[in-house]
Order: sequence, then C-alpha cells, then structure tokens
Amino acid sequence: MDTNKRLLIRGGSIPAGYGVQRNYVDIIRETLPSAEIVNQSRIKDTTFQGVWTFHEDIDIHKPDILMLHFGVDDAYQPVYRSEFKENLVQIVRLARKRFNPEIILLTSHPFENPYDMEMIYIYYRTIREVAVDLDCDMVPVHVYWSGIIEERGESLSEYVQKDCRYPNERGHELYAEAVVHKLKERLL
Repeated sequence: MDTNKRLLIRGGSIPAGYGVQRNYVDIIRETLPSAEIVNQSRIKDTTFQGVWTFHEDIDIHKPDILMLHFGVDDAYQPVYRSEFKENLVQIVRLARKRFNPEIILLTSHPFENPYDMEMIYIYYRTIREVAVDLDCDMVPVHVYWSGIIEERGESLSEYVQKDCRYPNERGHELYAEAVVHKLKERLL
C-alpha cells in the first residue's frame, strides 16, 4: 500500500472491536503495515452519529479511501431503513464534496436466526442501493462469510460471540480477509 494513502474507517460496534481484543482493523494494519489507517468507529454508533460527527471524525483526516461500516447498530437501535439510507447518502455526499475519497461500503456478517437475518438483510440491501446509486464500491461481507463457512463445513456460531450481532476473533479474521482483498484491488 502506498504510504501516501490514508484509509479511514467509520462505523459502529463491529469496526470498533466490541467484545474482542483484536478486531479486523487491527488485522488490516498488520497486513498492510505501510498504510496509514485511522479508525474512527465507536461502539453503538449509528449512521446518525456518522452524520453528526462527520467534521470531527472524517473531514479533518481527509482520507484517500473512506470505508463506511454501519448497519447492525442501526438495525437494533432502531434506525428506520429510510433514515439509514439518507444518513449514508449524506456522509458519502459530504465526503465527495469536501475531499472526494474513494468510498467503500461494507455489509456485516450473516445471522443464524432467520428473523434476525431477514431484518438485517433490509439494511444490507440498502447499502447495496447506496453503493449502486452513488457509484461506491461495496464489500458484501455477509456473502463472503457464507461462502467460507460453507466451504469449511463449519457453523456460523464458531465466528460470533454469544451476542450474535458481534463477531469473535475468528469472525474478525474473515472480515479482514474480505476487506483486505478489496483494499489491495483498490490500490493496485
């Protein structure tokens, strides 16, 4: 990774590393040691906090790549789907107006409970809509997870904490695998 490139990650509990010692952002730092990586994620932050703190969390850093990872906290707080979409759109538009970074939107992992998955998938579809509408890149982490877990013949529970909204250390490794691939692709 070019040392002149700055990656900023803004999101909620998952990129903030809720319940783990080492999260996927730490793994990305280890994998891409020449990168300047800033993590401005906070536990329980939703896209509302993303909009409200844009100037102090994102704008002052003027990243070359802005990675937004919201959704799970929004779904469980609850933030309406329409609000979630509008908040993502606002963050993307503000970033493009202020410093025009490359923007990557992430989904999160799948859920075993079909009702939880149905609810969270509404947010994942919204992320895809914003990515398509605003020409952002997207990492469908939930699809990556599903493929790897099926390939390995393991269960989803091996990758999440007791509270299935949050990945454990193994789960964060899967996040890092999916994201690093996209970052290398972006930087070549």
